[in-house]
Amino acid sequence: MKKVLVLYYSQSGQLENVMDRIVAPLLKSDDIECDYRQIKPVNPYPYPWPFYRFFNTFPEAVNLNGCEVEPITVKREYDLIVLGYTVWFLSPSIPVAGFLKSEQAQRLFKDKPVVTVIACRDMWLIAQEKMKALLDDLGARLIDNVVMVDQGKSLYTFVTTPRWLLTGKKDAFWFFPKAGVPEAAIAASLRFGERLAEALRKGEEQCRAPMLRNLGAVNVNGKLIASERIAHRSFLIWSKLIKKAGEPDSKGRNIVITIYAVFLLTLILTVVPLNLLIRKLIYPFRKNTIDKAVTYYEQPSGR
Repeated sequence: MKKVLVLYYSQSGQLENVMDRIVAPLLKSDDIECDYRQIKPVNPYPYPWPFYRFFNTFPEAVNLNGCEVEPITVKREYDLIVLGYTVWFLSPSIPVAGFLKSEQAQRLFKDKPVVTVIACRDMWLIAQEKMKALLDDLGARLIDNVVMVDQGKSLYTFVTTPRWLLTGKKDAFWFFPKAGVPEAAIAASLRFGERLAEALRKGEEQCRAPMLRNLGAVNVNGKLIASERIAHRSFLIWSKLIKKAGEPDSKGRNIVITIYAVFLLTLILTVVPLNLLIRKLIYPFRKNTIDKAVTYYEQPSGR
């Protein structure tokens, strides 16, 4: 009897829907015992987000400070851990980072194979690099990664995703598409759970080879790689400035957040479109370099 632990933290419920689909075959299997658990912060985060509350999490998210989370009820050692997370400011969400830094995670993840599942806008590469480091610190082995991104062009999601986070509205409006991962893609994620169940029956989790290859688990947009790296460097600088301005929700921090929000909006309206155009134009000349980066970031599961 194989034993699987599935963990996730979801605010809007989208990631929970993804995890429900992936977990379904594991829960139905007669030869797999699956514990399905939600990570819960001791002090819950709001949803939809108030504007300043949202940006007050920025420095702590970028620097993986984490937060205190409730202990998870578990009964046994596990053969496999499936960890679902969303991306906050190009980093794993604060509750997930908090859990992975807990003593309980140190006991659970030691020497265990791990499958990560991401549902986010479209920029997750840096977050997964941070996740790899967190898992390495726990002595865990990342053997697979599944990534599901929002529908619509990247420029559109600069509008649809913040609107969804700050108002709870994800419907299509004007010429913008509906926010979030397409429902058809969520439904199709059942295939990952079916493959995991099959692999567990064969004992494939004991090997270091991925179990989800050739299933379209990851698809990296090479044109966004440089943009994400630049954005992360900017986040590191601004997170330090905001943190130095005061404690969370303090007047000083909120003043700097206001300045940063204006800066960010200006960037999105001017520099980002120009940068995307330039990246598109130079792509043919840097194709080999970009293709190598794409191959790296799509590991371990690949397309």
